[in-house]
This record gives sequence, C-alpha cells and structure tokens, in this order.
Amino acid sequence: MSSQDEQFPAAAAAPEAEGTSSDEGMTWWYRWLCRIAGVIGGMSCAFAGLWNCVTINPLNIAAGVWMMLNAFVLFLCEAPFCCQFIEFANAVSARADRLRAWQKAAFYCGMAVFPVMLSLTLTTLFGNAIAFATGVLYGLSALGKKGDAISYARIHQQQKQMDEEKLTGSLEGQA
Repeated sequence: MSSQDEQFPAAAAAPEAEGTSSDEGMTWWYRWLCRIAGVIGGMSCAFAGLWNCVTINPLNIAAGVWMMLNAFVLFLCEAPFCCQFIEFANAVSARADRLRAWQKAAFYCGMAVFPVMLSLTLTTLFGNAIAFATGVLYGLSALGKKGDAISYARIHQQQKQMDEEKLTGSLEGQA
C-alpha cells in the first residue's frame, strides 16, 4: 500500500470529526434560538453597561465596562456579521462554533455573573439576565434530548422484572 492510499482515508475522516463537534444534536431552530438570545443578551449588556458607567462609583464603572466587554464577546461569537469592521471576527466565530455546548454555557454564565458580583444593582442584574439565559440555553442543549415515554416504560418494565426475579430467587433459596 502506498503512502498516497493511506492519506486518502485520513483526509476523508477529518471533515467528519470537525462537523460532529459543532452539531452536538442541536436542532436548527434551537441553534437559532441560542444565537438570537446571544444577540439580544449582547444588546442588553451594552445598554445596561453604558447606563452603569454614568456614575461616580468606581465599582459600577468597572461593572459597566465589563458588561460592554461581555456585549462585544457575545456579538463576536454569536453574530460576527455585526462586527464586520474587525478582521478576526470570522475566525473567532468559527472557533466559538467548535466549542461544545457546555463550554459555551460555562463561559457565558461566568461572563454574566462577574459584573453582578462586582456591583449588585438592578442595572447589572437586568442587563446580564439575558446573557446568562443564553448560557442556560446552551447548558440545556448540553444535557441532550429528552427520551420518549415508550423507551422509559420499557426500561421500567425490565427493571421491574429483574426485581421480581431477584425476589423470587431469594425466596426459593430460603425454602
């Protein structure tokens, strides 16, 4: 077998491995729901962060700047077309699409919790709520699909039969 023959199967398997990590079993409408929630979360973070910066309290200003940074990251990851003036926007978006759903969930929720811990005000709570909800949506998709009732009933029936067999086996052993 030549080295060229060995290269073709490896080249054919590479796109499959790359495509499976981006899907993770998410339906197209749920993927769009997560993206729309990310864009709306970015807008709420941007407006609330700007409003939070109009103060003399340094912690509020720091929380507002962090919220505007959150908005930028959300726009960059979820809607790179909003950042066309940035050269690396598509590269960052492609890298964010390769992340698993639980990684995005942890990142977005952690990003949204930090300004609230920094300055606990209504502006930071309401401004980061939708960004946090985006992380929750990604976290729910990481849990996977819910099973159907038929398979659960079948599993329950098998478990019940196994329990009855164990019970009758132990009773026969005593007699």
